[in-house]
Amino acid sequence: MTDSRSKILVVDDDDRLRDILEARLSALGHEVITARDGEEALASAHRENPDLILMDVMMPRLDGYEAARRLKNGPLTEHIPIVMVTALNEVNDRVRALEAGADDFLTKPVDASELKARVKSLLQVKAYHDYRRRYQQELESEVSRKTKELRDALARLKSASLDTIYRLARAAEFKDHTTYAHLQRVSQYAAALARAAGQPPEWIELLLYAAPMHDIGKIGIADHILCKPGKLTADEWAAMEKHAEIGAEILSGSDSELLKLAEVIARAHHEKWGGDGYPNGLRGEEIPLAARIVAIADVYDALCSHRSYKGAMTEEPALKIIREGRGGHFDPDLVDAFLSILDQILTIRSKFSDENDRTGVSSPLE
Repeated sequence: MTDSRSKILVVDDDDRLRDILEARLSALGHEVITARDGEEALASAHRENPDLILMDVMMPRLDGYEAARRLKNGPLTEHIPIVMVTALNEVNDRVRALEAGADDFLTKPVDASELKARVKSLLQVKAYHDYRRRYQQELESEVSRKTKELRDALARLKSASLDTIYRLARAAEFKDHTTYAHLQRVSQYAAALARAAGQPPEWIELLLYAAPMHDIGKIGIADHILCKPGKLTADEWAAMEKHAEIGAEILSGSDSELLKLAEVIARAHHEKWGGDGYPNGLRGEEIPLAARIVAIADVYDALCSHRSYKGAMTEEPALKIIREGRGGHFDPDLVDAFLSILDQILTIRSKFSDENDRTGVSSPLE
């Protein structure tokens, strides 16, 4: 793992000793750079990135202790082994050098055989650490690349899944001439409202997927009722109301959190805050939050959309109905949240308009 021509920095204020070490190391096949004190050592270490530093202790301007400490505290130089070359033999001096970050010692005058052995050993350690560092960097890079690939694949899968949900939900409502764009708008409105209400991202994403299935029970309603252009009779209306329970039944019995939430929405999105909704006459917070959110999203979009039995309302009359439903039809806090994000609502309405509906051209996750 070692490079036969490693780069070694020799630091000593004594020209003669510095020259001797340079000559011996060069004879061993190493590239040698030199510095005369700790200040020069710091500059050379950052510029040259040596594999090993041999450093005197007692030097002018910046001694070896402080130079070693700074090198070991620097992110670019902390991995470089440092050998203190010193005439000091006291234990306290060596402890001080170790505390400063020294990896080994050589005693002056330096023995050539000992120099060779110490340098070889530390260069092997350095080469091993370099190998480990490169391997770790390559591993992190590969993990990052694979993570991005998985994230991209998951995003594509989610987009395809939501697109499939929209299409299947539209198939169930096709008799009612419900557009693909309507389903997109309702789910996007619901997600935006849930976000404004402070719900967690994971739940909001489930809601985004579950909301398009709110009226899937219409598949069980007779065509002459579902497509009737005029006002429904009492019996017809009673039959129409069954779509909530039919939808819940279609979606029931699954272990999927998504389908469980869709079942809740299908069953309860026609319940009203004041208690006069259907099918169970739930009141206030008895109505599941997801259903309360979808109720506002669905009614608002229905008001603003053309149907066989009515024309599309303009913005202000539709918002007036939403405001008037505060505390009666709708959760008052959610109405306030909805009105606070009208800029987002209008952006969604424009982006997923019926005129732009190309059945899946727009990414449903955008």
